[in-house]
Amino acid sequence: MTTHVLTGQQIAAADLDGWTLLLSFGQGGLETRIHTESFSQGLRLVESIGQAAEALGHDAELVLRPFQVDVRLASRDGGGVTETDVTLARQVADIVAAAGAELECGSLTRIELGLDTPAYDKIAPFWAAVLDSEHVIGTADWGDVGNPRTGLPMIWFQTTDARSTQRAWHPHVWVDPGQVRPRIDAALAAGGTLVSDQGAPSAWILSDPDGNHIYLCTWQPGVTSLCDSQYRPGGTNWTNRSGR
Repeated sequence: MTTHVLTGQQIAAADLDGWTLLLSFGQGGLETRIHTESFSQGLRLVESIGQAAEALGHDAELVLRPFQVDVRLASRDGGGVTETDVTLARQVADIVAAAGAELECGSLTRIELGLDTPAYDKIAPFWAAVLDSEHVIGTADWGDVGNPRTGLPMIWFQTTDARSTQRAWHPHVWVDPGQVRPRIDAALAAGGTLVSDQGAPSAWILSDPDGNHIYLCTWQPGVTSLCDSQYRPGGTNWTNRSGR
């Protein structure tokens, strides 16, 4: 197996039914949700998936809950999704099918918290301290605070004009591309507004009736990507920005 990080297009071409590419702390990972009939069935699936991962010399992030198991596959060495992850994803699908359970990815969501600020390096240490997290030094345009081991969302800071008085929080919600249209339609039906689709198919900006913005993001590259500052398949990610 190669440790070469696959692009989003290569992952899509693998045609992994029930899996999606979602970003967490700037790193892409294959994710699925297994719906089970009981906690004990989920526990057995976790054990079987763990054994399959060990046989490949790999690992998996597994979250066991009553009636569901969430699986995330990503190579810590490669900094993204590799052929090993694709192979393990296929084996997981076989394990789930043999157990009579079901997997899907439409209900999965990853959230990051964005903050517009003219000087992120001034306020980032505060947020790192109060969240007991880490401040990752970025560039003049961005900076991050977070710790992927805590389970809390990452905060990323977007530089604005120093003369601006605007300080705006805006969640970035990562979803499977197939979920974008249904979620936009539901948001509009609930009184929301589509502010911009210039970043499509990477990002759409929506507003609630009070004017609060949310970014709906996918792995797909856009013409003017509003979300890919956090991840470009095979490129920038949490691992190489933090120096770990």
